[in-house]
Amino acid sequence: MATTDDTGTTQQAVTRRTFIKGASIAAGALAASQVRIPGAWAAGSDEIRIGLIGAGGRGTGAVQNAIKAAKGVRLVAIGELFPDRLAESRKTLADKLGAAATVSDDRAFTGLDAYKSVLQTDANYIILATPPGFRPEHLKASVEAGKHIFTEKPVAVDGPGIRTVLSLVDVAAQKKLLVGCGLQRHHQDGYLETMKRIHDGAIGDIVSARAYWNQGALWNRGRKPEWSDTEWQLRNWYYFTWLCGDHIVEQHVHNIDVVNWAMKAHPVRAMGTGGRQVRTGPEWGHIYDHFAIDYEYENGVHLHSMCRQQENTAGSVSEALVGTQGTCQVNDYKITGPKAFAGSRKEPDPYQQEHTDFIASIRKGEPVSELKMVAESTATAIMGRESAYTGKVVTFDEIVNGTVSLAPPRIDLTANLATPPVPMPGGTTN
Repeated sequence: MATTDDTGTTQQAVTRRTFIKGASIAAGALAASQVRIPGAWAAGSDEIRIGLIGAGGRGTGAVQNAIKAAKGVRLVAIGELFPDRLAESRKTLADKLGAAATVSDDRAFTGLDAYKSVLQTDANYIILATPPGFRPEHLKASVEAGKHIFTEKPVAVDGPGIRTVLSLVDVAAQKKLLVGCGLQRHHQDGYLETMKRIHDGAIGDIVSARAYWNQGALWNRGRKPEWSDTEWQLRNWYYFTWLCGDHIVEQHVHNIDVVNWAMKAHPVRAMGTGGRQVRTGPEWGHIYDHFAIDYEYENGVHLHSMCRQQENTAGSVSEALVGTQGTCQVNDYKITGPKAFAGSRKEPDPYQQEHTDFIASIRKGEPVSELKMVAESTATAIMGRESAYTGKVVTFDEIVNGTVSLAPPRIDLTANLATPPVPMPGGTTN
């Protein structure tokens, strides 16, 4: 694995207009790829050979989703930083899926460079599921290797990472590579139908929006005496911004993406707040436990975004829109007003369906790319985080042109690595 600092590729300043240029073409290709029978097997006999990079819970789950999504799919290689995590994943997959997910010892790799070994195999469908801080470098290496890619979201944690991802959009298209991402709502029947109606004018012009991901605390791995600072941070990656991006980026990006999808745009600026009220101990790293962001789109529409991870608090994972002719509770597939609509909750598992769609696209020889879409939503979430961290109004252009990499200069599993200070508005400058 490598850090998220810039790759040295010559990159021009990114503006809002250059960032979204061609988005309508990409959206059209994506929509075409999703004309399907819900839950159907992807057609064709071309073998899909999975190479998994990052064998934690999400990566192990994604392999299961992909193998169940279509016929002629098997796992051929795994790369994981930690040997114990690798062994756990291999056992889980073999126990649940048998031969289709059983990998020989010479195809199971560990260490910081394990991803390179996976890319040297005959795998043709790479699943990227390491902590997000590694995503830009792994995406770059996978595109250079000519592999089709399913990447978990988000795809970066800082401006240099976003620019690395953007530099790959055209390269992947030229190589005719599929790049799908883990924003599974784009493959969820209820969301697809609801969003089609929104774009067809079911609530008129959107005038405001809300997006929430409020829940209790997540997992935390207690430190073992034999772990160095670096190993502890890597094993508890969720609580360090250089690895996770903070939970507004790693998790709330789903809801932010839905509003961007409805708006067919991304916000141009953000003003936010946040902090640590409940998770204040050192075992929680240095990230926040709550955010509240006011995003503004170019046309003046505001999105109220809220996310928190605090026990014994009201939960909500949702997106809502207010229009000139009605309202929409997007996550419930409900529209009110003259063109009222209530969608069915009976739908295929979207985590499996996204792989069905992607594999079908590969086999038809018409691979799509969701890379620009996920990069845009990731940058939006980073913009909100940086506004809360600094206490300043932050623009989209400032994020995608930012030069500060969050990653340490080098990663040494045996080295000391101090926990960064908790960001303080008025004091934190990046």
